Amino acid sequence: MNEVAATFFFSSIAGLGWRGGEFSPKLSFMVKMSIAYQGQLRCAAVHGPSGSRLETDAPVDNHGRGETFSPTDLVATALAACMATTMGIVAERHQVDLKGMTVDVTKEMSTETPRRIARLVVDLRMPIPRSADPGGRLEKAARACPVHRSLHPEVDAPVTIHWTDEA
Repeated sequence: MNEVAATFFFSSIAGLGWRGGEFSPKLSFMVKMSIAYQGQLRCAAVHGPSGSRLETDAPVDNHGRGETFSPTDLVATALAACMATTMGIVAERHQVDLKGMTVDVTKEMSTETPRRIARLVVDLRMPIPRSADPGGRLEKAARACPVHRSLHPEVDAPVTIHWTDEA
């Protein structure tokens, strides 16, 4: 990990605080994404720093074609990738190899209006036994990832971790 990424990650975890009884995040790093509406409920997004591109499409149950990720699919994907990345940072710090870890996330939308994500069920499969994580550092890292901490409190986000030594 480069120094900028490390600074952003650790300041995003440690830089959260309360002022006057209200949540007040300290801002340390900004990334700009640009989105262009393409018509027919599709958007094209560009990640400013890298120039990487992706498209979104509305899901079939919301007037779209469902041909690629919907915006809410990207929220679910961001949660799973953030947990894996955050755990990877902690694992590297403690010389633990997580290569082969997989994360499945299932997104459930509310049937009530307004339309919103109701539940994100996360299932992590670890390539190591639980004993390789003394003190539960990896599990704590998963639950402390910036995306997980940014979810609205009404979004149910259970996390299950499967270790190689547990059935």
